[in-house]
Amino acid sequence: MKKLTLLMSLFWGILLAGCSETKGLRVEDGVIVFDTPARAAGQQSVLGLRCEPIDTIRVGFIGLGMRGPDAVKRYTYLDGVEITALCDLYPERVDSAQQILRRRGLPEAAAYSGEEGWKQLCEREDLDLVYIVTPWVCHTPMAIYAMQCGKHVAVEVPAAMSLDECWQLVDTAEKTQRHCMMLENCVYDFFELTTLNMAQQGLFGDILHVEGSYIHNLDEFWDYYQGNWRLEFNRTHRGDVYATHGLGPACQLLNIHRGDRMKYLVAMDTPSVNGLKKAKESLGAESFANGDHTLTLIKTEQGRAIHLQHNVYTPRPYSRMYQLTGTDGFANKYPVQGFAFHPEQLCESGVPDHQNLSSHSFVPKEVREQLMEQYKHPITRETEAKAREVGGHGGMDFIMDYRLVYCLHHGLPLDQDVYDAAEWSCIGELTATSIEHNSAPVAVPDFTRGDWNKIEGYRHAMLVD
Repeated sequence: MKKLTLLMSLFWGILLAGCSETKGLRVEDGVIVFDTPARAAGQQSVLGLRCEPIDTIRVGFIGLGMRGPDAVKRYTYLDGVEITALCDLYPERVDSAQQILRRRGLPEAAAYSGEEGWKQLCEREDLDLVYIVTPWVCHTPMAIYAMQCGKHVAVEVPAAMSLDECWQLVDTAEKTQRHCMMLENCVYDFFELTTLNMAQQGLFGDILHVEGSYIHNLDEFWDYYQGNWRLEFNRTHRGDVYATHGLGPACQLLNIHRGDRMKYLVAMDTPSVNGLKKAKESLGAESFANGDHTLTLIKTEQGRAIHLQHNVYTPRPYSRMYQLTGTDGFANKYPVQGFAFHPEQLCESGVPDHQNLSSHSFVPKEVREQLMEQYKHPITRETEAKAREVGGHGGMDFIMDYRLVYCLHHGLPLDQDVYDAAEWSCIGELTATSIEHNSAPVAVPDFTRGDWNKIEGYRHAMLVD
């Protein structure tokens, strides 16, 4: 036994030699673990955070490049909102966004631009919400400054690019008691919301396994990212750097930090072929860190499993995978939407009987449609028509914005809190650590600092009549 212990110590010493510059890294029971910083004096948990209701939400937008103008447009369709300020590095983009307001018959917003314009926006006293739609590396510094200025924050995905940034977001939200919501839109997709509602009503039984991904060939889009920032980030970062679209819905299904938590992960990737080729063409690069395809497996405290994939380089058709396996049912979105159940379980749900249903195939189309209507999420019933009219990835962007505004109006906990933002964003550094150490298991930090099971089950907060 002593020899085995010595050998394991030598093994891990060699394995972690490349981590010597990483603070707070150790190995426990064969799992790489990052230290959890202590909660500072005066900080308080923001689990279930409720703030004073806001009658008219005064919002300022930072970043008006690819996604920012669409966000401004969507907010012109929301009641109880005032677009107070607009900011971008380039003043001409601000001018373009002002035209969106004019076309909607709204007054122009205060304009900010240049390197420090975003700070001036955050410092305004007549703002309640700062909405950040900038390149990834700007997300955390801007979100932190906005919260320190007393503002609630909505920040595009990923919210943070490292574990250190994840903890900075958590600590700042806890210090300031301000909301920090990552703008993960895929949890508001119609199929995802319906499936979540079905799961919460027990149709799938105990959920055992969930899958998600971001598989999206970006060949047509790389050159549209200002200064090639996204390709440059991928050139220098290994791992699943964009996990939130697949992970967010999975975490809601599994009640992550609301009765369960992600415990550890393992990851691996393929060589970079297409990524390196594009980087040579666009950046003159001789190396490329991000593999063409990255795979991650995550184990939860309750023993469930999550499978993630990332691939933005190959001609594989778009997919977020989104798959759920339960003891009594199955759901799948890509490439074909479908549900499967035990025949007797489905009949008990009240759906009309049908022919040839078995747990080895999807239910017929008409039954799937009946299920989608019967279990349509209340949020979808309330917003679907307007969401499809306004748009934004088929309407899910509008529902995301609507829910943020709804919760702020009524002083309710947000659908996504800062712990979600940290948990879903930390996958980038954790998967890189696993891959760089021969796919070793890596612990997922508990950003709630022990409070992960104090809320029972994930729920959207709703105003009770």
